[in-house]
Amino acid sequence: MATHHFHLKADWPGGRNSQGYIDAGNLKTKISIPPEMDGPGVGSNPDEMLLGAASTCYIITLAAMIERAAIPLQHMDLQSVGIVDVTNGVFTYQKIIHKPTVILANGATTAQLDHAKQLVEKAETSCMISRAIKGNVELELQAEVYINVT
Repeated sequence: MATHHFHLKADWPGGRNSQGYIDAGNLKTKISIPPEMDGPGVGSNPDEMLLGAASTCYIITLAAMIERAAIPLQHMDLQSVGIVDVTNGVFTYQKIIHKPTVILANGATTAQLDHAKQLVEKAETSCMISRAIKGNVELELQAEVYINVT
């Protein structure tokens, strides 16, 4: 069994509304509580980072699946939305909605289109971040998958 270790160093100088800094190799950023939660809104925050982890894991997983299946991809992008519920002062990351757009190259077959649609669904359950948050954060998929006909 292979294991991979990822490391993060965080500096936080004070109380709730301070500004900190994280360094996790290629991810280096200021951090604070977002303004939506009455924070200073400097740098990133855990809500954005969880959304970023889920989104990047999903799109990279999907790209790898499409490549392995030799489906002629023209373009792919993703918009994601994270929804945090605040009830009685308790913050709960409720839902992440992924909205991928997958455009296959002109000349792709109907069978390739159908396979791409299946992979769009499968990538959500195959991504390690999706598996890590399963049961805690609802995941929703609103996908557009089509063949470019121009």
